[in-house]
Amino acid sequence: MTTVLEYGHRERVRIHYDDLDQMGIVHNARYAVLLERALSSYWEEHGFSIANGRPTAPDVFHAVVEFTINYRTPISGTGDVLIHFWLDKFGRTSGVYGFRVTSADGATVHAEGHRSIVRLDPATMRPTDWTPAAREVAATLTKPTLATEEAA
Repeated sequence: MTTVLEYGHRERVRIHYDDLDQMGIVHNARYAVLLERALSSYWEEHGFSIANGRPTAPDVFHAVVEFTINYRTPISGTGDVLIHFWLDKFGRTSGVYGFRVTSADGATVHAEGHRSIVRLDPATMRPTDWTPAAREVAATLTKPTLATEEAA
């Protein structure tokens, strides 16, 4: 039962044996890695990656400043899950992702949370503006706000 996606993106991610803990469920620390794999795949498809040890675009140089997760239902065993992610906010120098880890059919929510990032200038390590190219991709991930939904 895969539901229609109204905002953001869903990425299929594989759970491997080494993602599991001694009880056979996905280790809590691996959820951040699963999200990272999904985000990396999406942005790489849009030209933002690391190639030959260097960022392919300036916006790839960013840091996570906050990560929150609420665990709902354990993932037991290997196989695929879906990572649904979107941008709740994309400001001048930062962004806030919302995300949900679900079963491959989307019926079970395993975890959900938020991940905040800030783009950094590599020379100064200070926040710096996103490029227009990153803003264009980010616009495809932005969750509609209540005001936007009411106006429609």
